[in-house]
Amino acid sequence: KIAMAAQMTDAHRRFLQVLMSHGIMEGSVARKLYRRCCEIHKVYYAHDKLDDFIRTINSHLQPLFMQIRKGLSESDGRAHYALVNLAETEITKMASDYAENELELFRKTMDLIIFSENGFASSTDILNLADQLQTKKMKKKEAEQLLKVFVEDKWLSERDGEYTLHTRCIIEMEQYILSNYQDVARKCNICHSLAIQSQMCESCGIVMHLPCVRKYFRAQTEPRCPQCNDCWPFD
Repeated sequence: KIAMAAQMTDAHRRFLQVLMSHGIMEGSVARKLYRRCCEIHKVYYAHDKLDDFIRTINSHLQPLFMQIRKGLSESDGRAHYALVNLAETEITKMASDYAENELELFRKTMDLIIFSENGFASSTDILNLADQLQTKKMKKKEAEQLLKVFVEDKWLSERDGEYTLHTRCIIEMEQYILSNYQDVARKCNICHSLAIQSQMCESCGIVMHLPCVRKYFRAQTEPRCPQCNDCWPFD
C-alpha cells in the first residue's frame, strides 16, 4: 500500500480533479491534460502512457468504489474518459440531481431509445410521455426544459430533434442497461462495448457500431458479416 501511495503524484491528483469537474473528456483533450499535469508537477511524461497513468489513479480510487473508464463515442468512434461510481450501477445515481418524475421521464426516454431500431427517440415521442408519468405528470414545457438539462448534464445527446444516450451515459450505465434490457441490449461484435446506435446482421443477429462498421469494412470490396459471412445488407 505504501508503494502504491508513492505512485500517486500531484500530477495524478490534478488530472483527476479536472476530469471530475468535466464528468467526461474526449481522448485528445485527456491526452493534452495528461501532458500538462506532468509538465506542471515535473513528473515523467511519455505520450503513449496515458492508460498507465490512469491505471495508477484507478488503483487509488478502488477503495472509494470509483473508476475512470474509457468508452467510444457511437457517432464518430472517438475515445472518451469518464469518472464512474461503481457503488451505484443503477439510475439511482442520478437521484441526487433530479426529482422522482424527472427520473421517470429519463427511464421512459431510455426505453424509447433502446427499443428503437436506430438508437434514437424523437422529441415528439418523449414529450408525449410527460402527461403519462405515474409519479407526477409534467407539462410539455417542463419536459422540454428537462430534456435540455439532460443534454447539458451529458446523459442525452440531441441531433435535429432526435435524442440518443450520451457517451457518458453509456459508459456509466452499461452494466445497468445490459442487465435491465437483456432481450434487446447487445454488445458490438468488434469493440465489445454496449451498442445503442448500430447495424444488425439479418442472418445471425450480431450488431456493430456505425464507426466499427466503417472501420471493419474499409478494406473489403464485398462487405460480409464477421460472424456468419453473409453479405452485410447496409451501406
